[in-house]
Amino acid sequence: MSSVTNVAPVAATRTPEGEPRRPRKPRSGALLGLAAWLIGFLFVVPVLWMVLTSFHSEEDAATNPPSLLAPLTVAGYREFFGVGTGANPWPSLANSLTASVVSTVIVLLLAIPAAYALSIKPVRKWTDVMFFFLSTRMLPIVAGLLPIYLFAQWSGLLDNIWLLIVLYTAMNLPIAVWMMRSFLAEVPVEILEAASMDGAGLLLTLRSVVAPIVLPGIAATSLICFIFSWNELLLARTLTGTVAQTAPVYLTGFVTSQGLFLAQVCAAAFVVSLPVLIAGFAAQDKLVQGLSLGAVK
Repeated sequence: MSSVTNVAPVAATRTPEGEPRRPRKPRSGALLGLAAWLIGFLFVVPVLWMVLTSFHSEEDAATNPPSLLAPLTVAGYREFFGVGTGANPWPSLANSLTASVVSTVIVLLLAIPAAYALSIKPVRKWTDVMFFFLSTRMLPIVAGLLPIYLFAQWSGLLDNIWLLIVLYTAMNLPIAVWMMRSFLAEVPVEILEAASMDGAGLLLTLRSVVAPIVLPGIAATSLICFIFSWNELLLARTLTGTVAQTAPVYLTGFVTSQGLFLAQVCAAAFVVSLPVLIAGFAAQDKLVQGLSLGAVK
């Protein structure tokens, strides 16, 4: 009488000896990770170089090749904040903050209902409407600079911060509508129908139902609009003087006929960039969620 030994097949997740297999990491993933680190390094190095140069003296900053081990000093920051020179950057920083924050808030108040109408409650020929919004960004700002300047001169709004707020709102509104439309398209229609059956009106639905769902998208949109407004130079340089001067315009004052003071420029550039960096780090998780919210249907 012969005996038959049944041998169970070895699971694909285990070795022939029965030990768990270690998952192999694909080479493509490692190469992509290495490429991402290299690209990130290329983006970070200029910023780190700017910060290091801002702590050097003008003599050390102007050396060629530059000296990495030069003595550190805060003379550039002292001169930026007016210690010994009498310069005062705070009004310019306050103007940039006011124009950027107020215009961003107005853009969100206008873009969210417009995107709601174009995504959740689509109007007829909504693609033509979206293309119209996009076409407003195709005209270079310099092409409309002269009419804007003549209008500001006629209306007495030259060197007025509210003129910049209106222009920044018009500049960022098409981008915000496009971004918010892609985010709002991901909101489940069933939730909106349930809110409507419960008697919620449009404003209540937007505030209590839609806004919490698309909060990452709102954070991403507001951060991008804030950055665009904060960094804008051409309109501010042309339409402002001393009262409504913004931080980028104040920054250009360090490039004088006497030459380029590299350490002072780097110190000023780092201080002007600091609010954007702080806002980016503070909203980092919401920004990543918002940028990927409308990417996958």
